[in-house]
Amino acid sequence: MTPRVSGDPRIGERIKVRRQLRGWSIRYAASRAGISHATWSRIERGRQAADNRFMLADVAAALDCPPDELTGVPVAAGDREATAANLGVHAVRQALVDIDLRDPHGEPIGRLGYDGDPSAVGDGPGERDISREPVLFAELVRTAELLDTLRQACDYAGAARLLPSLLRGLHAATAGPSRADALRLLCDAAFIASSVLRNLGRPADAWLGAERCRDAAEAAEDQVMMGYAAYARATAAAACGSYHRSLKLAGRAVDELRGVGAPGAAEVLGSLQLVCATASRGLHRTQESRAGADEAAALAGRTGETTVKGLYFGPTNVAIWRVAIEVDGGDPGRAVEIARTVDPSVLPVSFRQVFYFADTARALARVRGQDRAAIRYLLTAERLAPQHVHTSVTARETARALLERSVRRAGGSELRGLAERLRISA
Repeated sequence: MTPRVSGDPRIGERIKVRRQLRGWSIRYAASRAGISHATWSRIERGRQAADNRFMLADVAAALDCPPDELTGVPVAAGDREATAANLGVHAVRQALVDIDLRDPHGEPIGRLGYDGDPSAVGDGPGERDISREPVLFAELVRTAELLDTLRQACDYAGAARLLPSLLRGLHAATAGPSRADALRLLCDAAFIASSVLRNLGRPADAWLGAERCRDAAEAAEDQVMMGYAAYARATAAAACGSYHRSLKLAGRAVDELRGVGAPGAAEVLGSLQLVCATASRGLHRTQESRAGADEAAALAGRTGETTVKGLYFGPTNVAIWRVAIEVDGGDPGRAVEIARTVDPSVLPVSFRQVFYFADTARALARVRGQDRAAIRYLLTAERLAPQHVHTSVTARETARALLERSVRRAGGSELRGLAERLRISA
């Protein structure tokens, strides 16, 4: 009899149910994924943390399902902000569906419900008060700035509350006198929407956001913005487990940006090179991946630390990406070595620092004798960006593995507290 998934299913339980529904043995399923049957068995039994993105993508491909079907969308019980962020996903998705730039823009900004000001619309149906549009657009600009602040703080609930009205308002503004600026801001807002949705475990919705980002960049006819949008699409594709597609999108954008001297081109180019390095490692092309990361590092040595397009490309961020690539690529020792050379405080934004601490925690958890250090890094990540950690599949799986080991080895109360907040039981 096929077992039912429990109310708080582990990833291993979901994998087992999916495999048994197919009628496959562990050996056969593992051979499809290109991993050992022993590894597959340990994951199913919860004896090995399912916190490796590349392996999860391989397992999902073997089972003919998307990775998020195996991981679910974890929300810790009692975490109001994380719950609010996930509840906001539907409204953001609807807005992304609505803001098709190929459709006519018949509604004025106010009529789209941006600020609820009845004076923003004309007296008759479909009429627009042109004199009010500069005022409304200025408010859109301020809201976009607030959205970016929330994104940098990993406040996904706050971002989800702002995004629907902002996206619709900017979409309407592209039909007005501020079209050029509106397209740029719409590209940025859709990019952030894609990033938020991806970090909330909604890769298909993240792809839709990235597509809207591309639409705005193409309408603006801006080459750097097109590269920026390609970054959004490539990272969304990777989140869907489509590393071939991710590499193709990012690689093509890299070729198109080489030699472009426009402001921001070098920083977007370097960020795309990091995506290529990640996708290559997801395809088990280790040397190609490390060569791509080396190329990005060389470029970062010339640009220095930057804040262009909120990508924070520079030597520190390249190293943070390398930690993640190595831990997912199966070399946690190398990941730890790289992490020891990094000062994450160089980047004064939670949404980059949290990846450093969470990914280093994953690496430390796989190095013998480093569990206490892993717990310390994971708790630091939670302190910096609780919403991110509480909705992160990899953080949850790392914490679960550490908790199970701590029960056997008499671990600390701090880890048990984190496990309670993540609704994990050993």
